[in-house]
Amino acid sequence: MAKTQKNKATSFHLGQLKAKLAKLRRELLTDSSSGGGGGGAGFDVARTGVATIGFVGFPSVGKSTLLSKLTGTHSEAAAYEFTTLTTVPGVIKYKGAKIQMLDLPGIIEGAKDGKGRGKQVIAVARSVNLLFLVLDVNKPLQHKQIIEKELEGVGIRINKEPPNIIINKKERGGINITTTSPLTHLDNDEIRAVMSEYKINSANIAFRCDATVDDLIDAIEAKSRRYIPAIYVLNKIDSFSIQELDLLYKIPNAIPISSGNGWNLDDLLEMMWSRLKLVRVYTKPKGKIPDFSEPVVLRSDRCTVEDFCNSIHKSLVDDFRNAVVFGTSVKHQPQIVGLSHELQDEDVITILKK
Repeated sequence: MAKTQKNKATSFHLGQLKAKLAKLRRELLTDSSSGGGGGGAGFDVARTGVATIGFVGFPSVGKSTLLSKLTGTHSEAAAYEFTTLTTVPGVIKYKGAKIQMLDLPGIIEGAKDGKGRGKQVIAVARSVNLLFLVLDVNKPLQHKQIIEKELEGVGIRINKEPPNIIINKKERGGINITTTSPLTHLDNDEIRAVMSEYKINSANIAFRCDATVDDLIDAIEAKSRRYIPAIYVLNKIDSFSIQELDLLYKIPNAIPISSGNGWNLDDLLEMMWSRLKLVRVYTKPKGKIPDFSEPVVLRSDRCTVEDFCNSIHKSLVDDFRNAVVFGTSVKHQPQIVGLSHELQDEDVITILKK
């Protein structure tokens, strides 16, 4: 690909090469997760809490110290590289929610190809709800790009949404392309090259975004892609001046901290909470005051009254008559709602049985 000039005559060829590369990477990933390459001793961790956060970064950037500061869990920390050799779990209780944090061994360039047990580390990283990409601010900025490249190479898409492309395969009729916005990065030759590489000869493809070749491949490879929010944790700022700190604050999705001194960890936790998109729901037994000590915590994409009932006990849905809700999700305080009503953060609910 590097040797091929990008122009109209070569777009079909380049599209095919990109699709081939994506298929080979998927096969590598499938082999590592199904065979002996993925997981393994020290990498499989029992999941607890309502969400899991993975700490990813190069060796000796301060991941272990950060885990210890946030959760009180002891993770071996020292001045030499590769101190952490297995996944070290910890749990933090924040705003009433128990959140699991995993300190993963340091990854190196080439991790996606298996260097330094990189495949096992990345297999765990694929399963989390949020990534802390921990970077040492005293090290070169290329470290950020290397980590992004390693994660991209195994199908992890950081701070991105799935491309708005709909592909419907059909028996015959060839490839039909419809667009709702102009495609400035992609031409018909590239589209047909990618589809032929995947042996899709007849399909309706609807582009609802200005897609690239990579977006089209991601849409086809949707099952092997993971879209995970990430925070760039810029560690060891204690060696920086105020002027340099101001520059760090301009980096998108980033929080400057010092894990050793415990600086700015409150801002990190606040950003963590907003990225996880968790919803706290408080229970109010009939005729009593609400219980604000232990909220039921749900994910924002699954927080209807029915989801709330299922999180407590499956039988609640069978016995459900209606619910009384106070909070921002209802117009009237209180309001009677059904199972499909969507709850919002800090709503108070009473379940009424048949």
